[in-house]
Amino acid sequence: MNSAVFINIARFILLLAGQILIFNNLDFLGYINPYPYILFIILYPVNGNKTGLLLASFFLGLTLDMFCNSGGVHAAASLLLAYYRPYIFKFSFGLSYEYQTVKLNDVLTMERFSFLLIAVIFHHFTLFLLEIFRFTFLFEILLKTIVSTLFTLLICILIIYLIKPNKR
Repeated sequence: MNSAVFINIARFILLLAGQILIFNNLDFLGYINPYPYILFIILYPVNGNKTGLLLASFFLGLTLDMFCNSGGVHAAASLLLAYYRPYIFKFSFGLSYEYQTVKLNDVLTMERFSFLLIAVIFHHFTLFLLEIFRFTFLFEILLKTIVSTLFTLLICILIIYLIKPNKR
């Protein structure tokens, strides 16, 4: 096994532990719920194993569902994000994605920010839609999605810059 596999396993464990121990206990006003565990799906290597990403995303969400007692909504939202991730990459990066020259943990550019924003919005909207599961509460779903997306995006950017390797 190479170092990329170890990095992904460590990222999986650390983000899951951080979500369970820290971020699940944060709930501001009932609308702001940060979910930075999706950074595992977002930061997974572009040329990595797609089936491995889908399986890992499912187990990431399923493990979180077991700790949150949420009935599978995290597993479904994580799996959908992992499945649609290449399309979000293609939309945000264009030709750079096709040549697989994308690195997300570099300097934050508009392409990287748009990818993060779209991925977080997609995950959160799916999560809250499945959690509430009524279109009569569409305003509440949209409000929770927007507010939680802003908070999660801020935390994700901070985490990316904290774990970013120094270039010497």
